[in-house]
Amino acid sequence: MKPKNKFQRTIVEASKRLPPITETQIQWAYKNGIEHIGRRTKKGVITCTECGHSWQGEGALINTLLGCKCPQCKLQLTVKTSAKRVFKECQYFCVVTTCKGFQVLRYIMFKSTLKVGSSPKREYSEVMQRWIAPNGKHCTFAKLRQTMGTMYFDLWSFGSKLELRHENPIYNRVNPELIYPKQRLIPELKRTGFKMKLCKERLFDQFCLLLSDSRLETLSKSKQQLLYYIFTVRNKDINKYWASIRICIRNNYQPEDALIWCDYIDLLRFFGKDLHNAKYVCPKDLKTEHNKYVRKKRKFLQKQKDEEKRRKALKDEQLFNELKSAFFGLQFNDGNLQVRVLESLKEVIREGDMLHHCVFTNDYHLKKDSLILSATMDDEKLETVEVSLSKLQVVQCRGLCNENTEYHDRIIELVNNNIPRIQERLTA
Repeated sequence: MKPKNKFQRTIVEASKRLPPITETQIQWAYKNGIEHIGRRTKKGVITCTECGHSWQGEGALINTLLGCKCPQCKLQLTVKTSAKRVFKECQYFCVVTTCKGFQVLRYIMFKSTLKVGSSPKREYSEVMQRWIAPNGKHCTFAKLRQTMGTMYFDLWSFGSKLELRHENPIYNRVNPELIYPKQRLIPELKRTGFKMKLCKERLFDQFCLLLSDSRLETLSKSKQQLLYYIFTVRNKDINKYWASIRICIRNNYQPEDALIWCDYIDLLRFFGKDLHNAKYVCPKDLKTEHNKYVRKKRKFLQKQKDEEKRRKALKDEQLFNELKSAFFGLQFNDGNLQVRVLESLKEVIREGDMLHHCVFTNDYHLKKDSLILSATMDDEKLETVEVSLSKLQVVQCRGLCNENTEYHDRIIELVNNNIPRIQERLTA
């Protein structure tokens, strides 16, 4: 596309002064970025796909052998036992340089085709450039990409020209781990304290953020490398944590796990804790404190869920009455042991809470085939009984925490003896 403003025109002019990629840089990429293959046959003969030399290998014929060196070219090989004759590989590497006061990231795709018995075939092309101004503003030069497969970021047209392009999210997916060792940084980046050897991932994003947000420069200079990594590489929102980060810096606190620390701060915020207080923000045992608040939040959310279910259940009172009202008032005893039908959702909820079982949470009270009764003695709850209305028999009888009481058999016998009374209500 044509440059549309002064910034783009300035970069287009600067790009004309950018020198071509050197042969030294390309050779370094092939040496360090391409897997050098030694193809081994089933008879154990190893052939170096770089120089073509063959020799009889030693040891077991495992699929992949590391650490083997070619006797002729002295190249370290990855030996693969395979019938394949052709091995193809495609990689990116990045050259970090400067031009006319701009930081430039140059992305080169290189391909290698290794064929047993033939010389290696290699091709490369500079497919993209990211130009970054000292204030973090940027633009992109790139080659054309094939229109098919918009999710793929390696479908470049090597024969096209590098031209100014509209920003495309797919460009951000090109993040080579292979970085040419000789780098040049603009003074504004050197000032931020950025160390290439500490963090090579997502360089473009790091550079833009460092140059546009002074808080990340503060993190870089304060040696908070884990936190710096989280906000530049993992794209966490620094605004949510900055007040707490300042407390960490002030107290020289280094989180042992930055992701867990961010989650921990989110938990503190959820419970309304003071995020400016080092007592909370800088725990001595981060994982223990994190796990404590995770349990606390889980318990809180479960309580909310239970309360919501209780509110919903009260709305189901009408349905409950329609299903079970024919049995209301039904009760029987054998002296001091009494069994009676539960007549409201509040009673069902109380039954589940007191005996710690799932009569309410699993909606037994709303099942058409279930009649729920409560067994008590001297006003003390003993067990909850479920009777099948279709089979007219006890399905289950549960006490505290689903354990049987000493009265279990007596309760079941009492209910079974009064099944005819339940049947009368059912047919009335």
